[in-house]
Amino acid sequence: MGLPRKLKNLNTYVDGEGFLGTVAEFEEPKLAIATEEWRGGGMLGPVMLDKGLEAMEATLTMGGHVASLIRKFGTTRVDGVRVRFIGAYQADNGSAAEAVEVYIGGRFTEIDPGKAKAGDDTEQKYKVPLAYYRRVVDGRTEIEIDMLRGIFLVDGNDRYAEIMAIISG
Repeated sequence: MGLPRKLKNLNTYVDGEGFLGTVAEFEEPKLAIATEEWRGGGMLGPVMLDKGLEAMEATLTMGGHVASLIRKFGTTRVDGVRVRFIGAYQADNGSAAEAVEVYIGGRFTEIDPGKAKAGDDTEQKYKVPLAYYRRVVDGRTEIEIDMLRGIFLVDGNDRYAEIMAIISG
């Protein structure tokens, strides 16, 4: 019988600054391949053609006001803010905890300061469109995507290397 690995605890770093005890939630980007429907002559039905990757976006939620993050708003670099999420995942079957690290590079394009009411919970949300994404599980890189450098690694295989070799001359 198997049990799912669940997040037991987490921490987040933004440009090297740790937010243990302050970070509330980290939403990883959805990974999606951009596709286009194609049905040519003689085909029984359409197939979906690979057209590259869809845009990626992550969200960081803090438990309250964090001035150092607000100061990063409006950076002129598409990858000007670096975030590292680290989570400990474990199944309740006696197995060892698994380290999951997510590294992203992007910039804050939206900051939602939430509601301000005395005595109520406060949260601030930071939307981060990504130029870079890497997911590492127990020290092994599972996925790395670098939109600017044309890198698309999955389990050590660069799915875009052949195309980059052709266009790089």
